[in-house]
Amino acid sequence: MSTRTVMVRIRGRVQGVGFRYWTQDEAERLGLAGWVRNEPGGSVKALLSGADEAVAEMLERLREGPRGAVVSEVEMLPPGVQDVPADFRILR
Repeated sequence: MSTRTVMVRIRGRVQGVGFRYWTQDEAERLGLAGWVRNEPGGSVKALLSGADEAVAEMLERLREGPRGAVVSEVEMLPPGVQDVPADFRILR
């Protein structure tokens, strides 16, 4: 089983709709580690790490988002050198 780590920025109506909590729930269901946080300007950024198939599934789920969200873009970012937590966290 191969693993993958990606960083993404999600744009659209993604703040104030429970997006971070939904992302944490979905990531935990898929067994992913990483984090999610609100960004200045209204976007959400997330670091996702885990089994390649689980990361791919999470990327698909992020394109839909939770009820109330309107996702206009999921942008792949270079992950750089990141310390990946053992669990999935919401950062403030």
